[in-house]
Amino acid sequence: MPTPRAPRDTASDPDFMLSLARGLDVIRSFDSNDAALPVAEIARRTHISRAAARRCLYTLERLGYAASSNGTYELSPKVLTLGSAYLGSAKVARVAQHVLDPLSERLQESCSVSVLDGSEIVYVARAAVRRIISIGLFVGTRLPAYCTSMGRVMLAYGPEERLETYLAHVKLVAFTPRTITTASALRTELGRVRTNGYALVDQELEIGLRSVAVPIWGRNRMVLAAINLGVQASRAEPKVMVRDYVPVLKRASKEISASLGYADI
Repeated sequence: MPTPRAPRDTASDPDFMLSLARGLDVIRSFDSNDAALPVAEIARRTHISRAAARRCLYTLERLGYAASSNGTYELSPKVLTLGSAYLGSAKVARVAQHVLDPLSERLQESCSVSVLDGSEIVYVARAAVRRIISIGLFVGTRLPAYCTSMGRVMLAYGPEERLETYLAHVKLVAFTPRTITTASALRTELGRVRTNGYALVDQELEIGLRSVAVPIWGRNRMVLAAINLGVQASRAEPKVMVRDYVPVLKRASKEISASLGYADI
């Protein structure tokens, strides 16, 4: 998947370091489907020249963040230190993990917490049980916000201006025949989320996968993150998920908020 180009207004910004931006774009050009890539493909994905891509990769390799073999490059485990620096300092991730572990063990279902980053959600904490689904989910996974329960919760309860900007620019791709793919339908669904206090996504990201999510609140009822529970569709009907899991997720959300210092939520 091509990585986004640097904003256009950076060309005249004397403090903007283009080489650093290019290096970060090169790192983001790798994904779980393409662990090893040739220079030409990296250049295509990052919209930079092959020469610039090669210099970025050479630098990353010298620093231990990448490795080369037979004309292709792949990221090294050292890249994980970049993400762990965030997770180590992000209090919501640390607190959420302590809540998710016993919750998942008690319910025998996978539970996650994510934050919104642009048009995507990013998993910052997860407790998983062994189920057979094709999507590999782990801390650091990024998914589109519009077709995920946690994404819809954060879109629904976020600032209205952010939602309008999001709807104006997002490309609503159909992952399954059930995926909402029009801005009007998504807006209606987000209104339903605000009314109900939870988001339920039924096989819109992957056939056979259902999830339900509620917001995690911060100061002044600002949504900080979202917590969800995902199940195989054969294990629980939507109405059962709402009845059995929404109250449990809301209690877990309150526990996380209280641990973060927002006891009055």
